[in-house]
Amino acid sequence: MRVAMIGTGYVGLVSGACFSQFGQNVICVDKDAEKIARLERGEIPIFEPGLDAVVEEGVRDGRLSFTTDLAGAVKGADAVFIAVGTPSRRGDGFADLSYVETAAAEIAEALDGYTVIITKSTVPVGTGQKVEDIIRKRRPDAEFDVASNPEFLREGSAIEDFMRPDRVVVGTKSERAQHVMRELYRPLFLNETPILFVSRETSELIKYAGNAFLATKITFINEMAEICEAVGADVQDVARGIGLDNRIGKKFLHAGPGYGGSCFPKDTLALVRTAEEVGTPTRIVEAVVQVNDERKKRMAQKIIDAAGGSVAGMTVGVLGLTFKPNTDDMRDSPSLDIIPILQECGAKVRAFDPEGMEEAEKLLKDVTYCEDAYEVASGADVVVLLTEWNEFRALDMTRLKGNRAKTLFVDLRNIYRPEDMAAEGIHYYSVGRRFIPPEGA
Repeated sequence: MRVAMIGTGYVGLVSGACFSQFGQNVICVDKDAEKIARLERGEIPIFEPGLDAVVEEGVRDGRLSFTTDLAGAVKGADAVFIAVGTPSRRGDGFADLSYVETAAAEIAEALDGYTVIITKSTVPVGTGQKVEDIIRKRRPDAEFDVASNPEFLREGSAIEDFMRPDRVVVGTKSERAQHVMRELYRPLFLNETPILFVSRETSELIKYAGNAFLATKITFINEMAEICEAVGADVQDVARGIGLDNRIGKKFLHAGPGYGGSCFPKDTLALVRTAEEVGTPTRIVEAVVQVNDERKKRMAQKIIDAAGGSVAGMTVGVLGLTFKPNTDDMRDSPSLDIIPILQECGAKVRAFDPEGMEEAEKLLKDVTYCEDAYEVASGADVVVLLTEWNEFRALDMTRLKGNRAKTLFVDLRNIYRPEDMAAEGIHYYSVGRRFIPPEGA
C-alpha cells in the first residue's frame, strides 16, 4: 500500500519508518526543507535507539522516502497519516490544533481517489470530526474516510513498541476504512496483536485516558514517597508491595522528580481543559497536574536542604538533563524547573547528559556543560543524579569523591542503595528512603 506520513517529528518519523518495515511504501512529508535534506542524507534529527537502522533499511529497499511536496505524496495514497505537533496552547492549556487543521486543508486539495485520512497525532475528542468537516467543505466530491489511530510509543523504546505493541487502537465505523487499516497492520494481525476497532471519539479518548492514568500512578507513588520520608518507610518496598497486586501492577511506580516529556504534561492538561469544556471536570487529573508541577519545585528544595539549607555560592553538578534516558528530548524535563531554581538561589551549575546537551543549551542558560560525570563532580559541592542513564548506574565512587572531605550526593532516581553509599563515606540523599549517615560521620 502507498502511505503518506505528514510530519517527520518523533511520531511521524518512527511510524513512517516502521510502516516501511511492514512492507508499505511510505513517503514522509515535512515543510522543513532542511530537515528533509538531512533525512535524505541519512541524518536522523532525533535520538531514538535503532531508528537510524530502520530508516536506512527502508530507504535502501526503496520503501521509504522524504519530500516537502505534500500534494505529490497525498495524490494516489491509500492512507494519509496526520502526525504533526499538537502542543499545549499558550494561555489556556488546550491542545493547539492549528497544524492539524492546516494539514487537513492541504490534504483536501490533493486527494485523488478513495483515501483514508488518519490522525496519528494526539488530539482532543472531536478532532476527527473537525478534520472530516474541513476536508468535506473543501472537497465535497472526494471519496475518503477519517480515522483515529493514536500512538503509544515510549521514547527510548519506540521501535519495539511499534513492532510489538500491546494493542493497536483504530477509531472508525467505516468497513472500507477498517479494511485499509487491517492491511496496513497486517503483520500485527498475523502475530495476533489485539487490534481494537472503536468509534473515533472513543479512540481519541483512549489515548488521553491512558496517559492520564499512567501520570496518576507516577504522581501517587511520589506522594507516597513524601509520607515514607516523614515516617521512616521505604518507598521502593512500598512500590513492590502494592505492585505485586496484579490489579495495580508494578510499572510506573518509581518515585522521582515528577513526570515530563512530550506526552504526559500536555495530554493531562488537555484532558482537563476538554473535560471543563464539556462540563465534566476531572478532579483527579486536575490534582495530578498540580501535584506534579509542585513536585519538581519540591525536588529543588530537597537539594537545597541536603546542602544545609542554602546553595548560595556553591556549585551543583547535575547528571542527566533529559526527561528520561535513551532520548534527547528536553520537553518538560524536571531539569528545566530544578536548575533555574538552584541558580536563583545562588548556585552555579555544571551538567552532563549523554544525548541531551545540544537541546539543553537552547533552554538552560549559564550552565557549564561537561564531558562526563566525573568532570561534573570534580568541581561540584553537591552532585545530583537527575536522569537514570545506564552510565550513571555504576559510577566509580572513589573517583567521584576525589579529594573532597565531604561528598554530597542527591539521587532523585533511587539508583543506589543508601547503605552502600554510606559505606563509601558519601552523604547520600534519595527519594522516599531514610538517610543513613556515612561511616565515621
